[in-house]
Amino acid sequence: MFRTLNTRALWVVTLSAAGILMVTMGARQSLGLFVSPLNTSTGLGIASISLAMAVGQFMWGAIQPVAGAVADRYGPGRVLIGGLLVLALGSALTPFMSGTWGLIVTLGLLSAVGSGAGSFSVLIGAAAQRLPLEARGAASGIINAGGSFGQFVFAPILQKLIQSVGWMGAMWSLAVMTLAALPLVGTLTRGGGAAHAHAPGGKGLKDSVKEAVVDRSYLLLNLGFFTCGFHIAFLVTHLPGEVDLCGLPPAVASWSLAIIGLANIFGSLYAGGCVARYRSKYVLFWMYASRALLVGAYLLAPKTDLTFYLFAAGLGFTWLATVPPTAAIVGKLFGVRYLGTLFGLTLLSHQIGGFLGAWLGGIALTRFGDYSWMWYADIALAAGAALVNLPIKEAPLARPATA
Repeated sequence: MFRTLNTRALWVVTLSAAGILMVTMGARQSLGLFVSPLNTSTGLGIASISLAMAVGQFMWGAIQPVAGAVADRYGPGRVLIGGLLVLALGSALTPFMSGTWGLIVTLGLLSAVGSGAGSFSVLIGAAAQRLPLEARGAASGIINAGGSFGQFVFAPILQKLIQSVGWMGAMWSLAVMTLAALPLVGTLTRGGGAAHAHAPGGKGLKDSVKEAVVDRSYLLLNLGFFTCGFHIAFLVTHLPGEVDLCGLPPAVASWSLAIIGLANIFGSLYAGGCVARYRSKYVLFWMYASRALLVGAYLLAPKTDLTFYLFAAGLGFTWLATVPPTAAIVGKLFGVRYLGTLFGLTLLSHQIGGFLGAWLGGIALTRFGDYSWMWYADIALAAGAALVNLPIKEAPLARPATA
């Protein structure tokens, strides 16, 4: 796949970034499993715990452009180390919190900021600056697949730990697992030389950001990614609650989350290949449109174990596979010199949607007793996201010259 002289260095960079994302995303995407045990232990209520989770969704996005800018300026090493340490601290302190504000601090701030600093904007930006142009699409797919593999691995492990040692012991175990990723930071930063890719026209960070925030295509891309965040945060936070409403055991929820992660490994790799062959905006159109159709099919289907597993597999194929084509469009529009910052801003839009998806899910359950209105909103937003990507003025794919 990587046809260059320094193939080993390219694999080291790519797999190190994928390994770090496996831990940070595996931890973050499995937090929904703790909602019910937290509620039973603290008696705070689903709405209060959902608020803490929603703050975490927003903060995960809010830190992305900041972490990306610091990494673009000073290098990714310190940002990633700091992120992993803060994520571990948030996980370790959560069992000591018994009130809403305490959970907001640990889950909403510390864990979210830590996992965000060790996530897409820094990792994909760092890899893009160390890889040649022809390797970036495939590498972004592999890195993204690392995050999905983390969800596949972490969800059943954490569910088993919750059942065997309690949710507090599971949280402390999560902190230890996070610290185990620290050696990969040095491997990533030493794995390859910088590609010296600059923003078009030699623009600085400030000028690049100013150009991006008034660019129509960039704004449309952000609108679509907002829906992706709404969709993912709602499901990762409230899918266990939906399973419980259907009278099914908690294991169905953990295995559904694991299946989502497993399916997205293949979806991410496929998306990375599509980025090199097709316009990324068309890839995004079909991803978002498929989500609207899948949610509609789920609402019509009988609520059995098999339905949830099939639903999870279908959604999982596009779950975070939107990241490679979205990052590719940002890179095509503005170059990769400040990709960490500009893609970080796009992820902020993603997580504003994530805040609403997590928070409104709790409100809907409290007021109406189920998630029906959230499912309807999800269908409408997914269809809208598919359509807003079509007017994006994406630069043509660079085709290799033939002899």
